Amino acid sequence: MNNDQLVYLKPNVVIEPLVDQWYAWPHLISPATAAMNFIERHIKIMDSYIQAPHIHAAAVKNPKMKGGPFMDLGGKRVEDIKALKENTLTTQAKILEFARALKEMDKILKTEAHGFSLEPLYQKIPPILKGYVELFYDLNNHPSYRLFEPLLYHSEFYRRASQSLALWMTNNDERPFVLSTPRIAMEGVLNVPIAFDNPVIDQLSAMKRNPALLEDIRLQLGLATQELPLFNSFFTTEEPTPYRKYEGDKIRMRYFGHACILVETREISILLDPLISYYGYQTEVNRFSDIDLPDQIDFVLITHNHQDHILFETLLPLRHKIKNIIVPKTYGGTLQDPNLKLMFQQIGFSNVFELGEMESIRIGECEITGLPFLGEHCDIDIRSKICHHVKIGDFKMLFAADSCNIQTEVYRNVQALMGVINILFLGMECDGAPLTWLYGPLLTEPISREKDNSRRLAGSNFERGMELVNVFQPNEIYVYAMGQEPWLEFISSIKYTPESNPIIQSDKLIAACRDRGLTAERLFGEKELLFEKHQVAM
Repeated sequence: MNNDQLVYLKPNVVIEPLVDQWYAWPHLISPATAAMNFIERHIKIMDSYIQAPHIHAAAVKNPKMKGGPFMDLGGKRVEDIKALKENTLTTQAKILEFARALKEMDKILKTEAHGFSLEPLYQKIPPILKGYVELFYDLNNHPSYRLFEPLLYHSEFYRRASQSLALWMTNNDERPFVLSTPRIAMEGVLNVPIAFDNPVIDQLSAMKRNPALLEDIRLQLGLATQELPLFNSFFTTEEPTPYRKYEGDKIRMRYFGHACILVETREISILLDPLISYYGYQTEVNRFSDIDLPDQIDFVLITHNHQDHILFETLLPLRHKIKNIIVPKTYGGTLQDPNLKLMFQQIGFSNVFELGEMESIRIGECEITGLPFLGEHCDIDIRSKICHHVKIGDFKMLFAADSCNIQTEVYRNVQALMGVINILFLGMECDGAPLTWLYGPLLTEPISREKDNSRRLAGSNFERGMELVNVFQPNEIYVYAMGQEPWLEFISSIKYTPESNPIIQSDKLIAACRDRGLTAERLFGEKELLFEKHQVAM
């Protein structure tokens, strides 16, 4: 391949973002959550693997252990994991000290803050935290603190040098689970040390449709000579299938898997919770891929801050197409609820806007309103979560994602303001992982197994889902956000059988809706729907 040739990036090239060689997800971007995950997740998993790699090798083969803290390296590469651990202890020394200081400060507050003024305790804040926290009481005199998160992003605790990309070609959906297996050097994988806000990522990603000179992108990535043969293999002179813009007069919805839905009219495009199976290989499950996305996405809507709804592997390659990104409004600077607008801005996204509950954005004949999102967050005070009510013309859609209808009265109040809807998209992953599966590294004290198992990352079951149907009276109901698609398994670790409770519960809901003469379906793979803009909800 000549340096002066115009080339395209092959459709099956993975652009996998990493932080310190671990798969990048939102809690590894915000400095405080990253600190806690380094010390309470990564170090512990590496220590465990170094001590007993054979136990990890056996555990990953057991379906009951799926999604657990076990490295999927076949019991091998122990020396590489030792090296990664030592590198982490060296390069991340400050952020590990920050994590230990957060625990120390939490202990100080619990033992010394008894309702009297907190001013004397500022002197006892660990030195590394001073200037980054505010202490306070709630109205019941329980002490806590908030982080000045914007300052943390401009401190030594946010290391852009820890960010990198792994580039490789794939022909299947198989990958180790992201929370438990680091991405160490592998044959056929090119590791490029590059921060996520670097615009060269946009140029590289755009080459899937727009050709560029190979030499230009090589120089910008700063590749070594020995890396060029592998890098060159990622490109082709073959022109991709051109994208055909939707020019119809209806509302077209395309389901891309999980909670990812593209809503298009001739005038506007809206992409919810982007998670795209990019890679163009042949499988038994039909799927839309990035060739089915428009050249410009007017709005990306994010429902909440979980790794299956904010996937950087999808979002970074789409960044050059995204005109606006709408995130739930974040309040307070708490450790468990990092600011999503700040996070996206730090990794190179512009035009990031926050949307609060019952706030709206209007563009032409389209109106997007944020609705309350209950549950699915293990009873932790997390407020950066929102359902989306999208109205185009007279047609109303509600995307409820993983929201768990714990309190139907909330949605009755919403319906009194918004009216009934035409179509409901409802997540019904009603079992969910326990609290510690995702949030364990952020806890400063152990929690009993009974309490842990009672607090789940769970959506609505049959009864709660039917209550939403009764309140909003949609004509069509689609169960989605179930994590069923094979290309999600490395993120969600979900693999259902017909006996799985979420399948049983959603089957009951679908059957009950159909008994009422409503259209109802559990989405899987791909689906295209067309609706009239001026179809009034009944």
